[in-house]
Amino acid sequence: MVVLQHLRRVRWAVRATLFLGVAASVVANVLHALDNPISQAIAAWPPLALLLTVELISRVPVHRRWLAAARLIATATIAGIAAWVSYWHMAGVAARYGETGASPYLLPLSVDGLIVVASICLVELGGRITTLENTDAEPAAAAEDPAQAAHPAPAARPTQALHLAPAARGGNSPMDHRTRAEIAAALSQDAGEPAAFTPNLTRQPRQPVGAVAGRAVPAQRSRPASRATTSQAVPPKKERRPAAETIALADQIKAARPGLTEAEIAAELGITPSRLRTVRREAGSLAA
Repeated sequence: MVVLQHLRRVRWAVRATLFLGVAASVVANVLHALDNPISQAIAAWPPLALLLTVELISRVPVHRRWLAAARLIATATIAGIAAWVSYWHMAGVAARYGETGASPYLLPLSVDGLIVVASICLVELGGRITTLENTDAEPAAAAEDPAQAAHPAPAARPTQALHLAPAARGGNSPMDHRTRAEIAAALSQDAGEPAAFTPNLTRQPRQPVGAVAGRAVPAQRSRPASRATTSQAVPPKKERRPAAETIALADQIKAARPGLTEAEIAAELGITPSRLRTVRREAGSLAA
């Protein structure tokens, strides 16, 4: 993109240079012509025709080689006519306004040479800019295609599963009809917005048949979890303090803080008041 912008700025500079050379040629032709509008218009026409021709071939892209060759030949012919007419008109004007020696014959070459170089550069820049614009437009059109963005490509539909499901399961069971109905409902949805289809299969696998007796072999029952695993999941019970130790600690708390009630002493010991009373009764019965 930066290169394209730079080339566009350079093209404007080259176009300004071409306009300057054509303007000098037109002024020289008008000064050399007779003092009437018709003669001046006839003398000014060859450089203007060259300018218009160069603008056309620099802006119109090339699609066929023989057409490109034809317009290049026509442009070269127009450029030759303009150069011949402008050369002698400019040489005559330079000699009339004081140029002597070889100067009147060299000045027209500088103007005509400037026009030729600017014309070639303008044509080359036009072709280069057109190539870069086409190169930048192709990825942008492929990435931002409105038809593809609005209608994405539909996903492949599982049509074979609808026909192969009953045969694979071995019969027309109620579950087969249910699965077929779910698949048909999924296929009927819009392909642009496919919904997530997850069939709810609840059928259990068939049990293997014994080779000799021809009876179904019962499925193995799942073993209960080991006791070690169960014991790890249940937290261990807290061991109770001996009754004598509980009574001794209660007496110590009571001696240290006589104002405490039985409920507060039980809270200090981490037990309930009823448990404290039970421990005291047990200790009294043992002492008796």
